[in-house]
Parts: sequence; C-alpha cells; structure tokens
Amino acid sequence: MWKPEHRIAADRSGLRYPSDLTSAEWAIVEPMVPPAKHGGRKRTIDVREILNGIFYVLWTGCQWQALPKDLPPKSTVWAYFDLWTWDGTLERIHHALYVAVREQAGREASPTTAIIDSQSAKGAQKGGPCSTHRASMRARRSRVASAISSSIRSAFC
Repeated sequence: MWKPEHRIAADRSGLRYPSDLTSAEWAIVEPMVPPAKHGGRKRTIDVREILNGIFYVLWTGCQWQALPKDLPPKSTVWAYFDLWTWDGTLERIHHALYVAVREQAGREASPTTAIIDSQSAKGAQKGGPCSTHRASMRARRSRVASAISSSIRSAFC
C-alpha cells in the first residue's frame, strides 16, 4: 500500500527526465560502472549521463535517434549500452537498484513467492526443450551431419 513516505521516496519531479538517476541511485550504481581502459585516452564523457541516456531509451521506448540533444550522442550511448549488456554491467546495475527499491519499500531483498499465470504454465508445457532445439539448429549440410544431428536430437527428446 502506498503511504506518504513511499510517495516522497518515489518522487522524481526535480529531475530533468523521470528516467534520470537520482543522487541516491547514482551512489548505488557508481561503484558498478567499470573504469576506463588502461593505456588509452582519459574518459571525457560523464558516465552518469550515459546511464541517463540508456535509461531514457528504456523508459520511453524511443529510438536511439530520438535521444534528446542534452544527453550524450546516440552513438556513444548505444556503444556503452552494447558493451555493458555484453559484459553484464547493466544486469548488475538492474539487480542492485531492484534490491534497493525492495528494501526501501520495507520488503525482503528477494521475493519469497512467485505467481505464474495459467498462460505461462500452458506455454511451458507445450514448448519444452525439444521444440526450441529444432528451431535453433543449423541447416544440415550432408547426410553424415544429418545422421549425427538426428542421434543428438533423439537423445534430447
């Protein structure tokens, strides 16, 4: 239930965009941002602004080309997004903010219960590994390869 203290904590009215990091959020996230590479030029871009750009795209669902001009260039923001997605930085940041929000709301850091609706349960029963395995297999090139892949397929299904 929303209480007055929750509304104050969730207030984002003082920010430039609702997706921007607050100072408290930045204090949590800053240690997780990888440092600049050694031996190259010093990092001239503000990493907090990079994250604000990434969060703006994720929050609004806009195209990269539609990033506002007061955020870093779209190519720079996208390059950091691609790098941090690949090395797991964004996943760590998401988890840290998720845990902080749950604790701020007076809940345990990780949920103790989960709800699965009937649509999800039905999809899991029908799909399974066999249907996704066949769809993700590479095209067959020879009879030898098809004999091998059929023996592998029979082992999984």
